[in-house]
Formats: sequence, C-alpha cells, structure tokens
Amino acid sequence: MKLTKFLATIALTLGIAGVAAAQQMEAPSQGDQVDQLNQLLDLDENQQQEIRGLLEEAESQLAPKEQEAQALQARLGDYVGPDFDENLIREDAARLGDLTGEITAESVLLQSRIEAVFTEEQRQQLDEAIAQQQQQMQDMQNQMQQEGQPAQPVQ
Repeated sequence: MKLTKFLATIALTLGIAGVAAAQQMEAPSQGDQVDQLNQLLDLDENQQQEIRGLLEEAESQLAPKEQEAQALQARLGDYVGPDFDENLIREDAARLGDLTGEITAESVLLQSRIEAVFTEEQRQQLDEAIAQQQQQMQDMQNQMQQEGQPAQPVQ
C-alpha cells in the first residue's frame, strides 16, 4: 500500500513516470507542476520557490540520463538481427539498467525532498487527494469491467 501511495503521489504531483513514459510523453513543465501543487495545497511563496529549485536541480541531473537511456534503447533495437553481438547487447542493456536505477533513485529522492517542503497539514491534504484519485481510478476500472462483461440473461 505504501508503494501504491508513493507512486500515486508521484503521478499526482509531478507526472514522473519513469524512462519509458518520458519517451512517450513529456512531463508537465516545472511551472505547471508547481501551479498544480499550489492549487491543491495552497503553498506559500517560499515553498513554491524551494520546489522550483528542487525541480530545476532534478531536471539538470535527470535530462542527460534520460537522453542516454533513450539512445541506448534505440541502439538496442538496432542490434536485432541474425548477426547480433551478444556481448554488446548485454553491455548496453546493463548500462540501461543502471541508468534506469539512477533515474528511479533520483525521482524518489526528488519526491522525498518535495514532500519535506510541505507542512503536516499539506501532507494530509495530499494523502486525501491521492486516496480520492485512487478511488476514482478503482471506480473507473470497475465500471469498465462491468461494461466489458457480457450481459447476463434475465430469468
């Protein structure tokens, strides 16, 4: 449950979804992220500035790693074929795994640093918003499952 809460917190507050999602869609801009948090938690100006600084620092550290990961994934795709080099594939795959781990660690650290900026009341508000979002997602999943099942004959 704690992992689910953490992942929902990340998705709700920052839109960070890892390397694969970053390749497919761009994360919200820094201003949008801070604005969303401000709307949800009523941050004071110091909190907004501190979070902007944390996001800038994380972006400068993560961007090169994400670019390298994307390049490695593309290169791994180029290796597919009958004349493959297993050692080269394994070497690049291992580096990609290391990068993914580094990106994940930086994302967790960023989330922790941002949450440290919040007051206890703001953390509670965030927890409530996450719980509400999770309930809405669960409701949607249940509704989709019900709509996807064949209708039962009336007896």
